Amino acid sequence: MADRRLVVIHSPGPAWEPGLPLTQQLGVQEHQSHYAQLAAQGQLDMGGPFVDGAGGGMMVFKPGMDEDTLRSHALTDPAVESGLLQFEIRPWVVGLRG
Repeated sequence: MADRRLVVIHSPGPAWEPGLPLTQQLGVQEHQSHYAQLAAQGQLDMGGPFVDGAGGGMMVFKPGMDEDTLRSHALTDPAVESGLLQFEIRPWVVGLRG
């Protein structure tokens, strides 16, 4: 059976300050704390920012994560509520492992 995961992809929202490093964006710490809750519950496999300068990042969840629960969590992310980030949820299948 395929290892199907849900992935949350974040991208800069209307409140993102162009040219300002991720660590200096207003609300990024609250965003990290919000997703740390799911990590502490064992639901988040890995996540982090893209480092290409475009902003945003992604979160990969453990198998079995419920999409409605994840969407509710993503919508209540302080960085999404403030407009710092926007998100999309996409299903993904682990096709290769090292």
